[in-house]
Amino acid sequence: MTLLSILLQVATDLAPIGKLGAALGASLAAIGAAMGIGNIGRAALESIARQPEAAGDIRSSMIIAAALIEGVAFFAVVVCMLIIFF
Repeated sequence: MTLLSILLQVATDLAPIGKLGAALGASLAAIGAAMGIGNIGRAALESIARQPEAAGDIRSSMIIAAALIEGVAFFAVVVCMLIIFF
């Protein structure tokens, strides 16, 4: 047997484990994003409670940060789904 055929056999045998890892990665990305957005919301509410006059600036910064986190999490989930289905 050639080295290439051995490597192809090993890659075929480990494909289900790779799909399991991709599913785990997608779930961790979603959980991490949810925790991050929750922390941003909590910190923004505490900041607004301490300085109500700065509510507009705090709110806009919170929305921008949450959108960036959500975008990165969506990208991670899409990459993991591509690994699972292809």
